[in-house]
Amino acid sequence: QVQLVESGGGLVQAGGSLRLSCAASGRAFSTYTMAWFRQAPGEEREIVSGIRKSGVSTYFADSVKGRFSISRDNVGNTVYLQMNSLKPEDTAVYYCAARYWDVVSSKQSDYVYWGQGTQVTVSS
Repeated sequence: QVQLVESGGGLVQAGGSLRLSCAASGRAFSTYTMAWFRQAPGEEREIVSGIRKSGVSTYFADSVKGRFSISRDNVGNTVYLQMNSLKPEDTAVYYCAARYWDVVSSKQSDYVYWGQGTQVTVSS
């Protein structure tokens, strides 16, 4: 089992940047594909970005391509989401998730472990 704890959320003006972190404890972090999802009020949870176990392959939703980047530290057991050029529509609770298979999936049900989420609010 693995425990995930997100941090780094907050309030930022449009055009600003935030870096989210997800610290993992428990079973070997490098055995999981990691992803970031987000959920805005009244909306379904959606995938933002994902990164495979080795960190070589990544995925980004069209809405964040060119603005967000993802990376992982398999020694420090942490995955990061760097968010630049933030827009008000990026406002949501951001969740970190982990799955065993070495493929990034956009389906929530494919992820076994979830963090509690961190709020990101972008003001216009």
